[in-house]
Order: sequence, then structure tokens, then C-alpha cells
Amino acid sequence: MPDPMIPRERADYSAIVDRAPLKLPGGARLVFWTIVNLEVWDIGKPMARQVLPAPTGAPMLPDVPNWSWHEYGMRVGVWRFFDLFRRLNIRPTLSINARVCEDYARVAQQAKDAGWEFMGHSYEQGPIHKEPDQAAMIARSMGILEKFTGKRPVGWLGPGLTQTFETPELLAAAGLKYIGDWVYDDEPTVIRTGKGPLVTLPYSVELNDIPMMLVQHHESDYLLKRTIDQFDRLYAEGDTRAKILALAIHPYISGQPHRIKYLEQIYDYVARHDGVLHWNGEQILDWYLAQKDAAKNAAE
Repeated sequence: MPDPMIPRERADYSAIVDRAPLKLPGGARLVFWTIVNLEVWDIGKPMARQVLPAPTGAPMLPDVPNWSWHEYGMRVGVWRFFDLFRRLNIRPTLSINARVCEDYARVAQQAKDAGWEFMGHSYEQGPIHKEPDQAAMIARSMGILEKFTGKRPVGWLGPGLTQTFETPELLAAAGLKYIGDWVYDDEPTVIRTGKGPLVTLPYSVELNDIPMMLVQHHESDYLLKRTIDQFDRLYAEGDTRAKILALAIHPYISGQPHRIKYLEQIYDYVARHDGVLHWNGEQILDWYLAQKDAAKNAAE
């Protein structure tokens, strides 16, 4: 695509204090958006995440220990998630590599049967920048997810939140309505593409167990502490304008036996507060677009 837009050309700067407050139904203060990430790591390629560095310092293929560590999440950890969210009657957003539907159909079927929202997350885990044909990868991913679920996803999260300058056009052309890669605001925003608008939803790289546990190497209970701190502030601010708290988790990390109790305690804490809605990405999108339409009609 000639002359792709850079981010500042796609989105006008907007200070949150200059916007009319968004309002949630029923006087609610906050939307708690849970995102479960399911990925496929090709054992023939270097692992995207490593818990055990190679003894020589250079990645060796096949990387059996790190591949197996991820595999634990699909075999065991994710079932702790299914049990937790079934008990809580919460239906998260599932950020899913389309290849999960092929290699781990049992897991994908469980999420479908539980009513989770499927959000596109590439075909398999790897940076967008290394895709030889990005449009074809997006089409393949969307086609597999649509065939598996019977519904075409409306949301997309790049693997590792990666995008090229052309990605927004390709996503909009494929029928996507929202993305999670732009973590620059507390509220949804609209960005321009040559194929129509895309809504950005406030996904999180701060309340995310990959950077917290694997990059920053915090203790297992730190996800609980940071999420409570984030929740308390946003809940207080939600008295005057709607807030969204996103929590991103992976079964091979937060589904581990030494971590799962802290994830459970997050939801126990949140449940003690009134005015919290557990929505998925599509519900947030529909609410935001309705707010925009209402504001536009009021101004006319």
C-alpha cells in the first residue's frame, strides 16, 4: 500500500478531560474485560517466550523444555480457567491463534461451548512483521475461526501486539471492527484506515502476566496486588465517567498451580463491589458505538 499512515495520522490527539464522560447502563462504574490468550508455538521454530534459557545461551531447536512448558497450559492450566469462569458465570474474550482450532480442537470447543468471544490473534504465534503475506494470513485466520464458531470475529489482537503500518487497512478490509494493539487510552477510540474506521479497545500490557511474570519476574502474588491497585483507582474514577479494566492472562502462566489462587482472589475482590460489569470485547464495542451515536444525535 503506497504511503501508509503513521499512528498520529490515524488518530487525532484527545485529552481524556476534554471528552464528555461515557456512561454505563444501570449506573455501573466499570467494565472488567477478561482476555484469555491461547497460542500455538511451532516446536520447529524458536519459542516466543522462554522460562528456561538454553545452557549455551543460544536457542537450540527443538526447544523441548520451553515448548513443553507452554503445552502444560493447554493440557492443564486452561482447564483451571474454564472451571473458574464457569463458577463465576463470566464469559471472557478469547484471543486465539486460529491454529488452536486445528491442533487443540478440544480446548477451542470448550471455549465455544462456554460462550466465550473469539478474537483473532493470527494463525500461529509470531510477529506480524515476519508474515510473507499478511493479508493472506488474516484471511486464513478469520476463515478458520468463522468456520469453527459459525460467527466471524469482530476483534483482533496482533501476536505480541505487533502491527506494520499497513495492518489497520488489512484488518478493516477483512471485516474486523476493533483491535487491542493500541494501548494508549483508558477508553475506546476510533482510528482512521483507508478501508473505514477501526475502534481501539483498551487492552493491557501492564495487567498482563507475560510482562509481569516473564519479563519483570515478579512473585506469583504480584498480579493480584497490581490488579487490585488498578481496580481501586479506576473504580473510584468510575463515579464520574465509565472506566474499563482489562486483564490479560495465559494458561501456561496464570494457570500454574502456584499462581491460580491469586487469579481467583482477583475476582473474589472485584465481586465485593457493586457496579462492575464483566463484558467481552464485542459488548464493549457495541456499547461504545451506541454512546457515540447517541452523542452525535444529541448534537444534531
